[in-house]
Amino acid sequence: MDNSKILLENLDKIHTTDMGAKRIRKNLNSNVDDVVSWCKDKIKDKDSLIYRQGKNWYVKILDYKITVNASSYTIITAHKIKK
Repeated sequence: MDNSKILLENLDKIHTTDMGAKRIRKNLNSNVDDVVSWCKDKIKDKDSLIYRQGKNWYVKILDYKITVNASSYTIITAHKIKK
């Protein structure tokens, strides 16, 4: 099975903490209300690159990188990739 399918098949489990949501908003310089939905939309995008490294999933899409814990499906952070 394609490794990235595991994350996609568990989208309903993806969540974050209040602190995580604040950190993501700050890192993205955004006032997005629902950061979990924003991240899920990016993860589902057909152009996203999903890979697992150690205990985390990483999703790269456009200028963003999202980090998701592989066992708890908690979004740890999301940020713009510096060019």
